Amino acid sequence: MNILITGGAGYLGSILINKLIQARHSKENLSFYDNLIHNNEKFKDYDKNSHYIDYHKIIVLDNLLYRQVCLTDYCYQGTFEFIHGDVRDQTSLKKLINKADIIIPLAAIVGAPACDKDPKLAKQVNYEQIKFILSNTTKNQKIIYPNTNSGYGIGKPGVPCTEETLLNPISVYGRTKCDAEKALLDSGRAITLRLATVFGVSPRMRLDLLVNDFVYKAITDGYLVLFEKDFIRNYIHIQDVALTFIYMMNTYKQNIGNTFNVGLSSANLSKWDLAKKIKEYIPKLVIKWDNFKEDLDKRDYIVSNEKLEKLGWTPYYTLDMGIQELIKAYKIINYNLNRNFTNL
Repeated sequence: MNILITGGAGYLGSILINKLIQARHSKENLSFYDNLIHNNEKFKDYDKNSHYIDYHKIIVLDNLLYRQVCLTDYCYQGTFEFIHGDVRDQTSLKKLINKADIIIPLAAIVGAPACDKDPKLAKQVNYEQIKFILSNTTKNQKIIYPNTNSGYGIGKPGVPCTEETLLNPISVYGRTKCDAEKALLDSGRAITLRLATVFGVSPRMRLDLLVNDFVYKAITDGYLVLFEKDFIRNYIHIQDVALTFIYMMNTYKQNIGNTFNVGLSSANLSKWDLAKKIKEYIPKLVIKWDNFKEDLDKRDYIVSNEKLEKLGWTPYYTLDMGIQELIKAYKIINYNLNRNFTNL
């Protein structure tokens, strides 16, 4: 079995590849997650086989837009293959699709600001790539697609968005991702995951995600100024996102044709609540709010993750764990004055 990951050298892809390599060997050796389960009563009934997957090769296609070198650690693996290329090169993409049993199209122009800078590029990568993949695959090939729950746009106060909630994307990013998801769901041949705002450390680090950004500013500046402080989002750790892809590979037949919200049910938080949570770990942090300026990202919604949780899926990382992890990582990033970890 071959797994094709487009955009696999990105923030999520570099973590997913690590988890896939770990999963392939975890029948012989307990993984970090197995140990976590064994040592935590909360996870005693969790099906650990959902972590395991066997495959012949991981094939990564990426144009290294951000000059990242985050996949070099995996080059010694005989099961890993990297191809430098662009998903808009349909001739090359088709050849790779033909070799793949599972396709995970991570390649995307991610985030509202990045898509607003070049809407044409965003449509080509975020939407037309998916249409091409659909047109050149068969029902025997598995497709697992990451959408964003930013497609919910502005929700109703106090009413959680479920997978049945009408999508209302308010950005080029949200629209292109949701259009791609619709094409996949209409085909009945894919699983789509509506990811909450992701946080946590990755070899291809991003500082332009809300939790990552707030913790970084809290450490480097010592203060946060919040606009529209009561806007709410849901959050999820990047390690749990990667494991969710593996979970879906192992439960594909049961879940094909479905979409799932992927987030921490304990972390539907306003920006104000998030800032106060960070202050618990950085006590000297000064938090101010002022609406003299509007936030360009108007998303505001509560998300229900109940549909996925009912399958037996559970996240491992809490928001608190992620904040502590980020604080440690920024000691390294700040020491080297590396401020280039962004999609902007």
